Amino acid sequence: MMEPQEYAVGLDIGTTKIVAMIGRKNEYGKLEILGVGRSKSLGVHRGVVNNITQTITSIQQAVSQAEAVSGIQITDVTVGIAGQHIRSLQHSDYITRGDSETVINQEDITKLCNQVFKLVMLPGEEIIHVLPQEYKIDGQSEIKEPVGMYGGRLEANFHVVVGQVASIRNIGRCVKSANLTLSDITLEPLASADAVLSQEEKEAGVALIDIGGGTTDLAIFKDGIIRHTAVIPQGGGIITQDIKEGCSIIEKQAELLKTKFGSAWPGENKENEIVSIPGLRGRDPKEITLKNLSKIIHARVIEILETVFVEIKNYGHDEPKKQLIAGVVLTGGGSQLKHIKQLAEYVTGMPSRIGFPNEHLAGDSDTESTSPLFATAVGLVLKGLESKELKGATAINQESAQKQDAGTSNDHSDQSSSQQEPEQPTITQPKKGKGIFENWANKFKDFLDKAE
Repeated sequence: MMEPQEYAVGLDIGTTKIVAMIGRKNEYGKLEILGVGRSKSLGVHRGVVNNITQTITSIQQAVSQAEAVSGIQITDVTVGIAGQHIRSLQHSDYITRGDSETVINQEDITKLCNQVFKLVMLPGEEIIHVLPQEYKIDGQSEIKEPVGMYGGRLEANFHVVVGQVASIRNIGRCVKSANLTLSDITLEPLASADAVLSQEEKEAGVALIDIGGGTTDLAIFKDGIIRHTAVIPQGGGIITQDIKEGCSIIEKQAELLKTKFGSAWPGENKENEIVSIPGLRGRDPKEITLKNLSKIIHARVIEILETVFVEIKNYGHDEPKKQLIAGVVLTGGGSQLKHIKQLAEYVTGMPSRIGFPNEHLAGDSDTESTSPLFATAVGLVLKGLESKELKGATAINQESAQKQDAGTSNDHSDQSSSQQEPEQPTITQPKKGKGIFENWANKFKDFLDKAE
């Protein structure tokens, strides 16, 4: 029987599907998927919960499937946050340290980040994520790691992610009502990025476009740091809606047409290529040309990609090609549309590829797990495992520190207090931004408990 700390569960609450994925690290450090559960998402619209009861039922179905496949009982999950209510902003802040003769430690960084959390937001909004970028110490800029350095004034540029309190609370309520514990919360574009991007791409500069059912998420990386995030309230669902209205057919048929015959490039289809749709209740079948189908899809995909490109240009100051050497990576269910890669290159003028979440997966993973559809779920499992490793390491460090303190107090109990002070203990620093985010996750969990 596996211990709970050996595996993690990612719960991706999407607009079209809810995925529960269980995974663990194998002996080579690669992610091994133990079970996947998937259910139709009925209570979510554009990434936001609009029916609590239906969402709880969908979560329970996905979790039950994953439990049946893996033989593991799921108790706690890492959940992703997305939706049209998410926005981001850049902010600079600083603290003046009382003693510039001591080195900067993790407490100073946490104090600076907590100061950013106190920023006044619009009514009903709350800061979700505070991501430090470059630091500045006493005017010296472009410092990536300030811990261990001397200085009086510590400054930093931050990427701040903001969301609606009610929307976040509703997701937490659904998870709790499905008899699950919320162990960690993360922004979905960041989870997808962990699953499909390489460190080299993040260093070179890359734009990740995750096309989901209700929203399209954007995450821009440069020099290994997250630079910009955005959520566009359009996704694969709106393309299906266009086909439904343009061809006068029902939604189920429109979705099937899109996935089976759809193409984002109309020039690929000839005029005489026709698909026949069965008529309703004995009515005559409807004939639709694939060229017309592609024209409908093309128009909407162009609109989505152009909206994303405006966001990319807002970051890259009209020269994103020079800023983002690795170009564009497309992932999510919408990236499986035929010829979308070529269309992305045409709209952005940058090289592009389809992002498969096999960067960290074990070699024997099934084809379902390696599909772009499951990029966010794979990323959430990785985040969950990372969080558990971090908590384990922190617990070990605290235990050894306590033993050291106990040993020191016994050894020096008879020595005079005027003796020279011992050297400062080594500071174990968590991964960038993780500790701060963990504080927020804990604060949010307390907030849910009080709301009961």
